[in-house]
Amino acid sequence: MIRVRFLLLAALLVFVGCSDGGSNTSAEKEVKSVKKTAEKTKDTPVNGDAFVSSSLGDATGLIYNITSDSASHDVAAKIYNGLVEYDKDLKIIGDLAESWDITEEGKVIVFHLKKDVKWHDGHPFTSADVEFTYKFMIDDKTPTSYDADFRLVKSFEVIDEYTVKITYDEPFAPALISWSMAVLPKHLLEGNDVTKSPLLREPVGTGPYKFKEWKAGESITLVANDDYFKGRPYIDRLITRVIPDTATTFLELLNGAIDMAGLTPLQWTRQIDTNQQFQNQYDKYKYLSFGYTYVGYNHTKKPFNDKRVRQALTYATPKKDIVKGILFDLGVPAHGPFKPGTLWYNDDVKKYDYNPEKAKELLAEAGWTDSNGDGILDKNGKNFEFELMTNQGNTVRTKICETLQQSWEKIGVKVDIRVLEWATFINEYVDKQKFDALVLGWNITNDPDLYDVWHSSNCGGRKLNFICYKNEELDKLIVEGRKEFDPEKRKLFYHKAQEMLAEDQPYTFLYVPYSLVAVSNRFENVYSAPAGITHNQDKWWVKKENQKYHFEP
Repeated sequence: MIRVRFLLLAALLVFVGCSDGGSNTSAEKEVKSVKKTAEKTKDTPVNGDAFVSSSLGDATGLIYNITSDSASHDVAAKIYNGLVEYDKDLKIIGDLAESWDITEEGKVIVFHLKKDVKWHDGHPFTSADVEFTYKFMIDDKTPTSYDADFRLVKSFEVIDEYTVKITYDEPFAPALISWSMAVLPKHLLEGNDVTKSPLLREPVGTGPYKFKEWKAGESITLVANDDYFKGRPYIDRLITRVIPDTATTFLELLNGAIDMAGLTPLQWTRQIDTNQQFQNQYDKYKYLSFGYTYVGYNHTKKPFNDKRVRQALTYATPKKDIVKGILFDLGVPAHGPFKPGTLWYNDDVKKYDYNPEKAKELLAEAGWTDSNGDGILDKNGKNFEFELMTNQGNTVRTKICETLQQSWEKIGVKVDIRVLEWATFINEYVDKQKFDALVLGWNITNDPDLYDVWHSSNCGGRKLNFICYKNEELDKLIVEGRKEFDPEKRKLFYHKAQEMLAEDQPYTFLYVPYSLVAVSNRFENVYSAPAGITHNQDKWWVKKENQKYHFEP
């Protein structure tokens, strides 16, 4: 499993948790699924078959380190490895690293690399690849959102072919897990412009699956790596189909054409319990997701640079109605960037219960009044009107936009909704900061570090702080929080950070959804864990008599 602290969620994952973003240690699983899992583990695994999944959007590229959308990451995560990874219980274990030594109060890490690893083209993996990846991540020419952790390295030393030493100026709590970033092949990328590299379309990694085919806008196919250093995965092929709307995805699921999908709240509550075909083919899983959905405001544009305006819009947002009416209560209102119930979550922050009158007061204080009586607020001759954007194919997000449009109209704010195809939305609008406000979601992994999304230095196109929120006091807290190793002391920094975010409302935090996942019951060894459903996918398998797909050797 490759780890990046924050991932931009593909449209599907805003209400389901099919990725390895994680789940709850007390994850709720259907009793039927638990029993079947226990029964399945008794048999001897065999190779064969294919696993077919879906994505609302096509990948933007398959070099993991320079993409930030989950459509790309979900595929690339099967192709590459990092030095370390999270296990099913979100504990850090070795991946390409056999072991490591941490000394000098956390400022020095010495990684001892595995010696039996080969790239998919047969070239041996060595410490030279790790050194190249480090230099690649800190190169100003590399278009990555994940360079910050690596820029904290004071020195990188190759000790020998299978040993590297990394030194930091000061303690850095996320240091070890930062090396779960995908290691890249030096022999294929060195000296080349990564934005023009053929590896964007035909990647070469060390992971359990090798690239086979990419049909743009249709599908991406991976094949099992017979020489994988952890042992060949049992499933012969992973096929990701691009299906641009949730209704079609659901129909394909019912027809048995895909093997796993996230379900919308409507599908979960109204459409599967009475469908005998579904009951016969799929197991289902439900747990509170490590992720949240939000409205993000472009702070480089007026009036969103005014805190009172952002606060007013949050007061005018009926979060509870959204959770109840759109999610069918399959979620909880969000008040910040952490999951309720975790060590890092602060429930004592300022809350913005639905209060349109308070919203009007704040807008009036900010100079917005209805001077001509047409029902729309104005200021200096300009109406309060803006565009709210989201991605195509996600009915939940579209309904959220419609709800916000109606709610904000009641306080005199006119909203125009714009829905765009996923790749266009990300590449042409989010990455280029060509938006007023948008509805999106973040998937959050185990480490609480807020640097990538919230630190001022990450403001800008292709950065994760694409709304360009800047707060010097918060920046200091984020930096100090990265230096503290004691979890109880460290949480104090993030509790204070949440108080600042709650006050400033750079986002209107909407909700944390439940992950609602259906997986074909022909697959063995499938179970939910804190690391998600697919944490052990290379160990899934299908009995010979249940295999659907057969391929020529």
